[in-house]
Amino acid sequence: MGSYCCFSFLFSATIVVFVAYPILADGKKQITGPAVTVTKHLFFSDFRLDDPKIVHEVKLLGSARFSDEKGAIQIPEESQLDLRHQAGRAIYAYPIRMLDPLTGGYNNSGGSGLAFIVVPDEFTVGRPGPWLAMLNDACEDNYKAVAVEFDTRHNPEFGDPNDNHVGINLGSIISTTTVNASDVGVYLKDGLIHQAKIAYNGSRSWMEVSLGSKPIFSGSLDLSPFLNEYMFVGFSASTGEMTQIHNVYSWNFTSTSQASLRAPTAETCESKIMEQYDQGVQSSASHSSKKEPPTSLLIFICVMALAIAVFASLFYNGRRRNNQTEAVILPDKRQRPRPPNKPRRFTISEVSSATRGFHEYEILGSDSKGIYYRGKLPNGCQVAIKRFSAQFLSSQIGLDRRRLLKQISTISRVRHPNLVPIRGWCQDNRETMVVYDFYPNGSLDKWLFGAGVLPWTRRLKVVKDVADALSFLHSKQLAHKNMKTTSVFLDVSFRAVLGDFGFVLSSTESQRFEATVSQKADVFEFGIFVLEVVSGRGRLESELRQDERDLLDFAWRMHEIDEKARLVDRRMGSMVNLEQAIRVSEIGLLCTLNENKGRPCMEEAVEFLNLDGPIPELPPNRPVALFPYSSANTGLCTGYSCTLFK
Repeated sequence: MGSYCCFSFLFSATIVVFVAYPILADGKKQITGPAVTVTKHLFFSDFRLDDPKIVHEVKLLGSARFSDEKGAIQIPEESQLDLRHQAGRAIYAYPIRMLDPLTGGYNNSGGSGLAFIVVPDEFTVGRPGPWLAMLNDACEDNYKAVAVEFDTRHNPEFGDPNDNHVGINLGSIISTTTVNASDVGVYLKDGLIHQAKIAYNGSRSWMEVSLGSKPIFSGSLDLSPFLNEYMFVGFSASTGEMTQIHNVYSWNFTSTSQASLRAPTAETCESKIMEQYDQGVQSSASHSSKKEPPTSLLIFICVMALAIAVFASLFYNGRRRNNQTEAVILPDKRQRPRPPNKPRRFTISEVSSATRGFHEYEILGSDSKGIYYRGKLPNGCQVAIKRFSAQFLSSQIGLDRRRLLKQISTISRVRHPNLVPIRGWCQDNRETMVVYDFYPNGSLDKWLFGAGVLPWTRRLKVVKDVADALSFLHSKQLAHKNMKTTSVFLDVSFRAVLGDFGFVLSSTESQRFEATVSQKADVFEFGIFVLEVVSGRGRLESELRQDERDLLDFAWRMHEIDEKARLVDRRMGSMVNLEQAIRVSEIGLLCTLNENKGRPCMEEAVEFLNLDGPIPELPPNRPVALFPYSSANTGLCTGYSCTLFK
């Protein structure tokens, strides 16, 4: 492996958020609400794998690995045979709100070196060598990123002063500001552990960087042009011809937001998207009309191609009959050509290769039925793979595998803009898996319950998207059977798509009962989902007071005393349209009524969410029972769906 030097850090970062008062087009200041303080604090004293939050909260990319022996993140891993030209990242798995897109206010937030990074996604790995794994060839010119680099390689083409400097990079590998660390008596390649501190104050546009007790940089710096609304924070490092092990032993990160919140405007991103789409369709139609070849020429080409194929086939078959002297062994099955996006059956080896042998670093999440893995197919497409657990498959619910595969096959043929496409499945005597499209923005719970605050306009759009998806499924006589925030994913444009289908199985004698009940259970669970989106909290929160832990119970009590405004997520402040939020929460409560006492179907719920007509009046008191069926034999309803109110 050769010799290498070691480069080790303890990191601390503090970001103070400030949201400026927005100025309208007529020069008037927009009405603002009270100041709200939101603090997000991360602390990892070490990175040993005996702490379960390490694997779930820190995402490793490229050549980054956890060193359990040192309790550190290593980039690259020390045990690799060749440490040259390696690149890796370690990213906090949850996005943090960094910028107000309307006001421009923001969160005051041997080898080549190590960098603390603020980047727009958690799946890109930059180039090795002098790029420090910050950027790669796929990054566009306006790629939003901020980095503080601790560089141990002199690259004059990037404006580096020497091989021992600290640089601040704003959307580029070329540092906006560089400081010679030797000037303050710090040598990054001395093999010691260095403590780095980075502080940024958005209200003053002021950044400070220090190593140990020695200030490295202090000055005015505006980060807002280089930030998106939500960003990911973490570390990146790389090696070139020279090798180096980069270790991060601990990480302390604090983001404090104090915002003067604003009332919502009438403009929505949806209207802009639709306008751009219409323009694109018109442009495409105009372009194609100019380029379209004559129809007669296309018909002639097709006829000639077909004739050549027929003659070639006859010639080949005639020669094969004349020359055949002994039996020819043919493969058992011929792979028929199929459309590229048509769901298909994957082999165990294909799925295993895509997930690196079901490596624990590829785990996206898990539930009572199995584990989700991230995978990469040979064509480069990223997928999410649900691997059903042996316990589920051996249980009474999972015994009928033929029926399970039939349900998977049926759902895979359904296409809707708000449903996660199923790419295929994998099954043998021991394993059953489903292969979905992968969504890099992750599931809704990360954005709803994690760092930052999801704006009301986006929450309302998510609720409408999910309602449309469920209504479409029900119109096809299908059901989702696993309606919760972790089953909702966000694409790159923040459109909500519903996935992680339940595929609930029951005993043969209750199949008709399941078909009757499952759609109604979907509506009930959708009601709980709506309340979670409005309140910004989970359905069961053990850390809250006893009378607030159960979200549905709390929501009905707030309805009884006519204080439903207390349900609304207070972190949104005056950004929320309170009247809309209360109406949406009432729709959620309607969905939790007994089915014979006013529970709507999903088609009706979609109409209610248009918010332009009346909705049925809620009963003055909560229902005695939320769901009239028992889940003991069917497995159709769990949690709220089959319990009485306390």
